Amino acid sequence: HTSNESGGAPLLLNNFPVVSGVTGSLLLNLEGPLTLIVGVLILGEYLGRRSWTGSAIVFGAGALLAVQGSIWNSDALGGVLIVAACLGWAIDNNLTQRLTIRDPFQIVAVKTGIAALVNITLALARGDSLARWTVLAAALALGALAYGVSILLDAYALRLLGAAREAAIFATAPFAGALLAIPLLGDAWNVIDLAAAGLMGFGIVMLIADQHDHVHTHEPLEHDHRHLHDEHHRHEHEPGVDPSEPHSHSHRHDTLTHAHPHASDVHHRHSHPA
Repeated sequence: HTSNESGGAPLLLNNFPVVSGVTGSLLLNLEGPLTLIVGVLILGEYLGRRSWTGSAIVFGAGALLAVQGSIWNSDALGGVLIVAACLGWAIDNNLTQRLTIRDPFQIVAVKTGIAALVNITLALARGDSLARWTVLAAALALGALAYGVSILLDAYALRLLGAAREAAIFATAPFAGALLAIPLLGDAWNVIDLAAAGLMGFGIVMLIADQHDHVHTHEPLEHDHRHLHDEHHRHEHEPGVDPSEPHSHSHRHDTLTHAHPHASDVHHRHSHPA
């Protein structure tokens, strides 16, 4: 996931001697629901009834896809470590969403750079040695795609959708893995795979179709982030500001009351009537 480069990784890796691979895979599905819970209950994101239903369907389908043919067999400590790692990633996802009002590319560069330094230091402290250059080059190429590009795209998704919706849509990863397993591994789909795929598709449609639209008020706010001159960014420029868009400069949002479809992004954190 987007947060696998963060501090939760040591907690995850330390569970492997005491928890089965199947159980570990099942418990890792908790990252999505925990991200949604932290975002909604603690950090004030909003999900309508249709989005809640769509999220539940996607998470349920992911659990169905993972649990088929499995046997629960784990040590309590291993399970606790995985849950703690997922909670750490859930917090990271939500805090990253708050930061993405700035340039997501810079945010991802800082996060992954620090994470790489920390993880390499931990590995060397354990007595590990650097792999041969061919293995190292292959690992870097895989990481650039599987972590670098994916984390950057996910950061933009967090910015536009909010952490709760991002978590629900990102939970379709098992479905993507199942699709790739057909040409790459020669696997075939069974009835449970098809059922999970159908449920995920239906849940995603519910999330996308949920048009949250009501009159809301933007309170005055002054900040600096990369933006276009859309309906939320109507301001004059001081001398010396590059007029080409998108651009970044300090600007002020005056009080604005209007109605339009919106997600719980960084510009739409407002209260809702019960």
